[in-house]
Amino acid sequence: MASGNAGKIRELRQLLEHLNVVVVPQSDFDLSDADETGTTFEENAIIKARHAAAATGLPAIADDSGLLVDFLDGRPGVYSARYAGATATDDDNINRLLDELDGVAQDDRGAEFHCVACFLLHADAQPLLAKGSWRGRILSERRGEGGFGYDPVFHDPQSGKTSAQLTAEEKNARSHRGQALRALVKALGATAT
Repeated sequence: MASGNAGKIRELRQLLEHLNVVVVPQSDFDLSDADETGTTFEENAIIKARHAAAATGLPAIADDSGLLVDFLDGRPGVYSARYAGATATDDDNINRLLDELDGVAQDDRGAEFHCVACFLLHADAQPLLAKGSWRGRILSERRGEGGFGYDPVFHDPQSGKTSAQLTAEEKNARSHRGQALRALVKALGATAT
């Protein structure tokens, strides 16, 4: 897995455990993060997968995901993980988001998590891409202790909870990353036959 993000690694392991796939994070190879120089989720997912496959000689799965807030014209978008700065924590990013939405009515806080997952058999392979998205809205306060990133403020209308209040199974069934990875696994199965 071309990521050092513990939350992403945990989610990927849960999503792929039934396939007997061993998910090895790039940190096990002492591999630094790829420079996310792309301007789209697709470009960044491919950059990360190519970086990991080239450095390890192994197949790689990478994803790039982020939060697109309607009122903010799609921000933070591809900059979601570093919205409040290059060394920002999840709390820093949430604080910036909540500051920017201060005074905005709940009905105007629509948002979508978006994910592009990429599989590469080797560094020069044609990338296999899959996408997922999850609509909701941004609350004005944090709720829940689970998940990571913007989960405590992202309200899922289907469950009536934030993604931080969902169990891992509930989140994986609904989330943008879960959708993208299930689509990727399905596409991998189709290309193997």
